[in-house]
Amino acid sequence: MQTIILAGGRGVRLDPYSRVLPKPLFPIGDKPIAEILVHQLQRAGVDEIIMCLGYLADFIKLYFQNGSFWGVTIRYSVEKEPLGTAGPLRLVEDLEDHFLVVNGDELTTLDFKALYEHHLRSRADMTVAVHNKAVSSSFGVLEIEDGNITGYREKPSLNYWASMGIYVINKQILSYIPEDERFDMPDLVQRLLREKARVVGYESQDLWFDIGTMTDFEKAKEEFKTILDAEKSI
Repeated sequence: MQTIILAGGRGVRLDPYSRVLPKPLFPIGDKPIAEILVHQLQRAGVDEIIMCLGYLADFIKLYFQNGSFWGVTIRYSVEKEPLGTAGPLRLVEDLEDHFLVVNGDELTTLDFKALYEHHLRSRADMTVAVHNKAVSSSFGVLEIEDGNITGYREKPSLNYWASMGIYVINKQILSYIPEDERFDMPDLVQRLLREKARVVGYESQDLWFDIGTMTDFEKAKEEFKTILDAEKSI
């Protein structure tokens, strides 16, 4: 099983810390985020990882080198200009027919092997791991019809499915990604839907952190520490 780790972003919301350290190398306990991810992928059966790099690429290459320490092969694809989250895929050579794509700042307990197998069973062009989220409104919400109030809900909660930034992709759909142009995963999903391609969701209730700010990072460190401590005791 082959995986692309997207680790080329600038991490602007974590400025100024990300000026000196790429976000995938931010520490959770005694390990960087990306090392935890590499270890999880290796245990899931991944034998080759391609890291798509850009910002501070040499730091990540120096840390992971060829991946032998973790029992996987790691190679690198480096973009010259920022290409978004889907654009870098066009630069990667020797891809398998189906492969995982994971953001390099993922912290999750998702079963990557189960996701991959679900994709194959579904005969999907692209599978998106999704997580159920709830957002509470700070206001009462009115329902209005023809100027008349027909309903009222006090500070309701809105439930929705959020992309986890984890995908399984059929290599054939890479032709929908423009070359040498910034193109993000949402752009790819929308293009595939317009082309009537088969895009499926993999519903997950696993632990998952979207590390966008220092507040998110501190919360992730606290909650993920229990998992890391449990792994050390095995």
